[in-house]
Amino acid sequence: MVDTPTADSPAEPDITHVNPAKEATWFGHPRQLARLFTTEMWERFGYYGMRALLTLYLTQHFMFGDREATGIYGGFTALVYLTPLVGGYLADQYLGSKRAVKFGAIIMSLGYAILCFGGPTATPYATIDGQRYEVSIEKQADKEVRYVVDGSKKLEIKGNDDGSVDLLNAGAVERKVEKGKFESNADRSPLYVMVLLIALSMVSVGNGFFKPNISTMVGELYEQGDRRRDSGFTIFYMGINTGSLFSQILCPWLAVAYGWSWGFGLAAIGMMISWALIQFNGGKLNGYGEPPAGPKVNSQQWIIYAAALCVVPLFYLLYVNLMHSAAPAEGSGFLGYVASLPLMGKLLFGSFLLGVPAILIWSFVAGSRTEFQMMLAAMVLIVFNVVFWTLFEQAGSSLTLFADRNTDLSVFGLFTITAGQTQFFNAAFIVLLAPFMSIMWGALAKRGLEPSIPVKFGIALIGVAAGFLLLVWGAAYADAGFKVSIWWLAGLYFIHSAAELCISPVGLSMITKLSIARIVGLMMGVWFLSISVAQYVAGVIAQFASVDTVGGQVTNLKVSLDVYVKVFTTISIAAIILGVLLLLLSWPLKYWMHGVK
Repeated sequence: MVDTPTADSPAEPDITHVNPAKEATWFGHPRQLARLFTTEMWERFGYYGMRALLTLYLTQHFMFGDREATGIYGGFTALVYLTPLVGGYLADQYLGSKRAVKFGAIIMSLGYAILCFGGPTATPYATIDGQRYEVSIEKQADKEVRYVVDGSKKLEIKGNDDGSVDLLNAGAVERKVEKGKFESNADRSPLYVMVLLIALSMVSVGNGFFKPNISTMVGELYEQGDRRRDSGFTIFYMGINTGSLFSQILCPWLAVAYGWSWGFGLAAIGMMISWALIQFNGGKLNGYGEPPAGPKVNSQQWIIYAAALCVVPLFYLLYVNLMHSAAPAEGSGFLGYVASLPLMGKLLFGSFLLGVPAILIWSFVAGSRTEFQMMLAAMVLIVFNVVFWTLFEQAGSSLTLFADRNTDLSVFGLFTITAGQTQFFNAAFIVLLAPFMSIMWGALAKRGLEPSIPVKFGIALIGVAAGFLLLVWGAAYADAGFKVSIWWLAGLYFIHSAAELCISPVGLSMITKLSIARIVGLMMGVWFLSISVAQYVAGVIAQFASVDTVGGQVTNLKVSLDVYVKVFTTISIAAIILGVLLLLLSWPLKYWMHGVK
């Protein structure tokens, strides 16, 4: 029986609003953060393990050229961050964050498992003056050598600085092919290319349900104004990198030692562990990430799940369109470039260029003056966020190829790591630096000296530029084989990791604090949309760093080193200029944020 208050008996105080996370803590934070930390750790174990392999898988197994491989990679990572825009909205309105996270985990795990079925390695060939020749690959000492098979002769392929190609017979030049007359390609099974693209499409869809909503659940642990929020998101971000650290060591090792399927299979297992942590949470997450009240919630969720699966073939078609898009004609200008964009590029840029102003207009109409200014500040920072991730996300494309081609991967002469494993530097430095950065922000906040969010963003932009300039400096000390010591690459990742900690966990926290409460999930999606656009642009920049290959291998390492140095220098200068601009804008932005720190 429920007691009903009367005029003579005062009502019992309503305590239903008390945050249960206050009752127990984990390192000073709500205990639920530990489970969400672990869930994200295993999800990132799967994702980053797969990502460490993807570009190398495309260039070495399917033998796509640099332009195609980095285009596919950029398109994939762009879709991975585009889908949260929809996934966040569906969770806000219908599913709730918890159900969305579980569904996304299942779809991503299936995608990784399907990647295990890659079929036989592609067969390379070359076209010289319109005539096709088979290409053979032989292992010699510590490298692979490519030969053109011309009847009974095998002619070694050697690229020249001017873009021409020499065909060598016993070390002597037997034939010289002019620039543009030597084209490399490979015969691939259309079936297995289709399987590859379907798997990538599934991962893209699944991530849309998982990524924004696990972050939203972390935000729910803290009441408005709780100063622990920033450090909580930093700890959560350390979970991301703890998972990626181990996967970026293990998955590439398994791929080299036992085959690509083993690496992708381990990623699938990690993803299923992530699902199990939410599915079997023992009631620890009750009250968090729940669906909105309503009698149709259960029926609506199955409609949403079915519709999400129908999106997979649509994404597959986007990938096909991306693979067959032609480069813009030389001298066509900006309009020509936009017209030549594949459907995926038009979709991404259109969504961002229309979505950001639309949300601001809605905020102006539906919100107060203060809410509008806070949303305006958020959108300005989101735009600069695109620049940061465009540079930072060279890690999975051009920097991985740089590691494979122009980096001496020997560690103190004791052992050698693989190109894919170099990505673990970022995760390792994040794990090491995250506690220090969290303590530092907290200590500075107590003294009233903590930099504002715009200042942190500006520092991050300048930092990512500094990392590339360090690698450019190291290129001046390349050995006779045009390879740079691995420690220059490690130094880049150290600087990039510190820069990342200035922007990413702070950015996630910023969205939950600056957004109008009823669209916080949608705004989290916009945050990931900005990263999506950056991923696509990152793929485009990686294409500028493309080098001609034969059967997945560069035939002149000096050419590739020069190309990477030129591209890395250019993007560094641009980032420094924009970083300084953001520092100058930090004063009006701080006013618009109305005390949000």
